[in-house]
Amino acid sequence: MSSEMNEILNPGSVTRDPAFKHAPLGWTREDAIREAESDGLTLTDDHWEVVRSLQEYYQRHEDGRVNLRELHDALEERFHSRGGRKYLFALFPKGPVAQGCRIAGLKPPVGTVESGFGSVA
Repeated sequence: MSSEMNEILNPGSVTRDPAFKHAPLGWTREDAIREAESDGLTLTDDHWEVVRSLQEYYQRHEDGRVNLRELHDALEERFHSRGGRKYLFALFPKGPVAQGCRIAGLKPPVGTVESGFGSVA
């Protein structure tokens, strides 16, 4: 039985990593590490912070209406003091939205491409 179905049938039975309280059901750090390694990335605390930010953003938009521009702006604002877009691309060279969402266990917003900051194809 999938963890999502288990959560529906047995609320509270699926435990989440307390450091990632907004993670999608069934997502684990190990999944993220494998996904990152397949892209040649080693996840640092900075990467994990972006992953948590993405997961939190998606949690606040549970209706599934994740707007690419709003997500772009939210990330830019959240990490502005560290260099914003440039900082995020240094962490996720295939695109902070596209690559970051994949690692965070999230479906990237419509129009996201791997080669840019969630740019529209």
